[in-house]
Amino acid sequence: MKHAVKKLGMMLLTMLIVSFLAFLAFQVIPGDPTNTILGTDATPEQVEALRAQLGLDRPFFVRYFDWLFRFVQGDFGTSYSYSMPVSDMLSGKLGVTLLLAVLSFTLTVLVSIPVGILSADCGGWLDKALTVTGQITMAVPPFFTGILLTYLFGLILHWFTPGEFVAPGVDFWGSVAYLIFPATAIALPRIAMTVKMLRSGILGELNKDYVRTAHSRGNDRKAILYRHVLRNAVVPSVAFLAMTIADIVAGSVVIEQVFAIPGMGRLLFSSISNRDYPVVQAVIVLMAFWVVLVNFVADMINQRLDPRLRLQ
Repeated sequence: MKHAVKKLGMMLLTMLIVSFLAFLAFQVIPGDPTNTILGTDATPEQVEALRAQLGLDRPFFVRYFDWLFRFVQGDFGTSYSYSMPVSDMLSGKLGVTLLLAVLSFTLTVLVSIPVGILSADCGGWLDKALTVTGQITMAVPPFFTGILLTYLFGLILHWFTPGEFVAPGVDFWGSVAYLIFPATAIALPRIAMTVKMLRSGILGELNKDYVRTAHSRGNDRKAILYRHVLRNAVVPSVAFLAMTIADIVAGSVVIEQVFAIPGMGRLLFSSISNRDYPVVQAVIVLMAFWVVLVNFVADMINQRLDPRLRLQ
């Protein structure tokens, strides 16, 4: 319990620092959002009036704490480009990105764990083939894999129509069917990395004394692997998978561009180009919260899996 409270405190502190840096970054970079809204032909009087309307004429820390207070209440501000609440803009797009992340992570877990166990247990030519395949998969960027998948399954086989994404609220299963392909592009290199880590963990555990002792007592190799070795070997992989699911959200930013998915990634790109700071700040802080939350949950899971961590 004490460890959980400490980790929760660190999570809140991290989010506070991230929120401050996200707010600070858009105060120091060149450019003024009023120029984006009013255009270059605006008079100095119009610019000053708009700055006062947006609250940009107030001191920095006053604006930051006012923004932070409203942010934790769910008020992310108003978009400069669309003059609508940022929360309304994010509501539908956040669901699309999270659905893509869940599909990518599910594929990563369902494929990497059995393949990692198979690679470590079988050895021989199969292990070598899986290792080489994994190295190739890790070397190919997800966006290039996405282009290949679009060309093969979209333009040649016609399994889906590129650019014709259907929102989950309209057709949930149609949305899932479309997202399978970008989810695969995101998951493939992460599957390869997880397989490599799990394989190394299993092989390392198989060389330890407790495994030799279990063998000397007549225990079956499969029983030792699944009852004892896998439990110990999977602990580092859990932490890695936590980083993976956090990284998946960040990786979806580029993939959403490749597959024309109207999620957080496309919104972030367009908002940066339009200097729509309230939207960019909200997206950055929400993504950071996702990363911190996932790592917190992974740490709690590791505490349950490894009794040694609970004694520290």
